[in-house]
Amino acid sequence: MITIIAAVADNNALGKNNELLWHLPNDFKRFKAITTGHYIIMGRKTFESFPKPLPNRIHIIITRQKNYNYEGCIVVDSLQNALATCSKEKEVFIIGGGEIYKQSMDIADKLDVTKVHHTFEADTFFPEIDLDKWNLTASEFHPKDEKHLYDFSFQTYIRK
Repeated sequence: MITIIAAVADNNALGKNNELLWHLPNDFKRFKAITTGHYIIMGRKTFESFPKPLPNRIHIIITRQKNYNYEGCIVVDSLQNALATCSKEKEVFIIGGGEIYKQSMDIADKLDVTKVHHTFEADTFFPEIDLDKWNLTASEFHPKDEKHLYDFSFQTYIRK
């Protein structure tokens, strides 16, 4: 199963200047719980936005840079090669960025989306979710609080 996991604003904003636009601790906890122990596929810029590789996950980095290397990570030149690298896995996660999400929308089986109920100025956006192709199977609303500046919902979509 190929699962796209993303935190997305109401206007599909993902980030600006290679940084997240919000800080939602419960989203980070959910991301960690869902992806730990699995392969995570991402573009180079997304990987470089982390202070260090995420623990207990196998990182596959997609880049066009010929000699790019990072110890402990798998580096490939395309989404197809990334998926081939982990083809025997039960579930793999695509974690960004915007271009990798666009490339993977037609092949993903599931979307795990944290919908941030706010609009943001951004330079990177998530593709539109086509409800003719996706069924919303779960949605859990969380109001803003002292640790979360924005209302948000955990949403799961399954391909029709």
